[in-house]
Amino acid sequence: MDETSLLVARAKKNDIHAFETLVHIHQNMVYSICMKLTGNHDDAQDLAQEAFIRAYRGLGSFRSEAEFGTWLHRITINVCLNALRKNGGRQQVSLDEPYHGEDGTEMRHEVASEDGDPLRALEEKEFNNLVQAAIKSLSDEHRTVLILREIEGFSYEEISSMIGCSLGTVKSRLSRAREVMRRKMTELARDAGEDLPAS
Repeated sequence: MDETSLLVARAKKNDIHAFETLVHIHQNMVYSICMKLTGNHDDAQDLAQEAFIRAYRGLGSFRSEAEFGTWLHRITINVCLNALRKNGGRQQVSLDEPYHGEDGTEMRHEVASEDGDPLRALEEKEFNNLVQAAIKSLSDEHRTVLILREIEGFSYEEISSMIGCSLGTVKSRLSRAREVMRRKMTELARDAGEDLPAS
């Protein structure tokens, strides 16, 4: 039995210190997902806390044959989607918003020009803004699978398990999300008088 499984077993027996250790291990991952799905630091903190509260209350129903991290991902995503639905899907996706990495350091998504060219940096910033606007135009379901796959880097199987959908549904939603993103970014770029990169 690995460390996580031992901690889960202890937490199921109301060992609060074991659960606090699980929170410490997974807090950056949970916050990162909340941040990417809501785009707001304060909301992300509140929802991450809510996800852990739900996880603690639901420990009795957790089946040890599943990965605890995957189970926690699913709870986190459901908490975020429920919050977005209550807010009518309104959120601010920001790829520039700092978040804390696995080692606790603050990182930014902002794309910087590698060669220090200010014009190129401005063009990349404008492109980044187009990406943000296009992501905001997606439905909750499409935005979720796109972020989990393209930003978080999860496999189709992992996403399927996290959001409780079939593999086919995940692939269909992702295909649709990419299609909508391409169309929206082309439309936004045209309206702004900008050219999209060839890639």
